[in-house]
Amino acid sequence: MSKADRTTSVSKQTSCQTLTPGKHYDKIMSVSESDFNYIRELVLERSAIVLEDGKQYLVESRIGQVVETEGFDTIGQLVEALRKNSHNGLQSKVIEALTTNETSFFRDIHPFEILKDPVLPEILKSRENTKKLNIWCAASSSGQEPYSIAMLIRDHFPALLGWKTHFIASDISEKMLERCRSGKFSQLEVNRGLPAAFLVKYFEKNGATWSIKNQLREMIHFQQINLSMELPYLPKMDIIFLRNVLIYFDIETKKRILNQLRSILQPDGYLFLGAAESTINLDSSFERMNYKHSGCYRLKR
Repeated sequence: MSKADRTTSVSKQTSCQTLTPGKHYDKIMSVSESDFNYIRELVLERSAIVLEDGKQYLVESRIGQVVETEGFDTIGQLVEALRKNSHNGLQSKVIEALTTNETSFFRDIHPFEILKDPVLPEILKSRENTKKLNIWCAASSSGQEPYSIAMLIRDHFPALLGWKTHFIASDISEKMLERCRSGKFSQLEVNRGLPAAFLVKYFEKNGATWSIKNQLREMIHFQQINLSMELPYLPKMDIIFLRNVLIYFDIETKKRILNQLRSILQPDGYLFLGAAESTINLDSSFERMNYKHSGCYRLKR
């Protein structure tokens, strides 16, 4: 489970949208206690994300768009349809709607600075004989995080372009993965964190949007992965980015995810978590590196 803060589901994965004027907002945007509990249990079952008490406002603001687009009059009617038929596609749309994708290029710049030096130089040195590098962005959201890493690699480590590099960007949301694959961003999105030199070098203007160049998109393999489930086969990873995702899981799910990450992380690989996340009291196999504000971890040796 995608980059980026998640409010309710990993996955990075539909942002909150404003309902069209003229709708009966008071009816659409009101959720009963029983309907809230049903949605909360659905989200927990499908994504292992915990919707705490007091998050009714979140459900009301996000589900309203699904109510409108699916032709219901109220959230209650939508929930009734969910209860009657769990295979009508509504479940996925609800999960998607209850996900925030707060992300930007080179977000919280420190992890990318640490990736640039010393992490990648160290890995290049240790993998010099095999010339193989595996990277996984485990919650890629709309794509800013994996593309930031790709730009960093192309700009500062051109030697890696001749290596056998396997770069995976995953998310629970197929809709977000479609956005990732497209590599299209709005003016507002490229204004957030993206250096002007990179915009000129790696993007092309197409009307009101900016499209990332094929040389960046072709570096990345996009794959749908639900972090709360058993992971599919993945190669041993040298670098894993799982930033601002664990904070939305319960303790047991956090432990299970870290256990799975431990099994696929190279003994000398690196795990990047969000600034508010930690492995303390969750998995004693990891130790935090002394890199300021980086959220960088390695397996204890």
